[in-house]
Amino acid sequence: MKLVLATSNKGKVREIKDLCEDYEVVPYTDLIEAFEIVEDGDTFQANALIKARAVFHALDDKDVIVLADDSGISVDILGGEPGIFSARYAGADASDVDNLHKLMSAIAEKGVRSSPAFYTAAIAIVTKNREKTVHGWMHGTALSYARGEGGFGYDPMFIPLGYEQTLGELSNDVKKKLSHRSQALALVKKVLKRL
Repeated sequence: MKLVLATSNKGKVREIKDLCEDYEVVPYTDLIEAFEIVEDGDTFQANALIKARAVFHALDDKDVIVLADDSGISVDILGGEPGIFSARYAGADASDVDNLHKLMSAIAEKGVRSSPAFYTAAIAIVTKNREKTVHGWMHGTALSYARGEGGFGYDPMFIPLGYEQTLGELSNDVKKKLSHRSQALALVKKVLKRL
């Protein structure tokens, strides 16, 4: 079964491929030219559906299954920021490193070195006759400093609940078991079996 991902984010593509080894997983940009998708939803779920629907219609192939992930980190001391704006927290053209530094600085500006936080992943599945969304979460602590070189995005500043190392320090195997995306993808696989 071929799953088309409504993303060109290399980190997300790699992670989803790793977690969905039983499927052929391809980013939509392998099939058609990249195009801008305006994510103007006010929840992770709404934005995941916007992306999945846009790619499904652009592909013009009724037999395709499109998956779209919208995910991010919410930090308690910042009132839940950056939330749905995680990917563009430091601006529209910001890199992962820019976003990471902005979030660490925002926590430090509150006069603390850490705060409770959680990741959310909403994954939308769009086919010719079905739309479904699932969610996964990972709770832990966001730091005002980075540790570790692994992962991507905010991983070097996030310690999952029950651990002492950041996602940037933990092995990929451990991260696979814990991640918000792996929790959501476990549910995706159950949905795919019923399609």
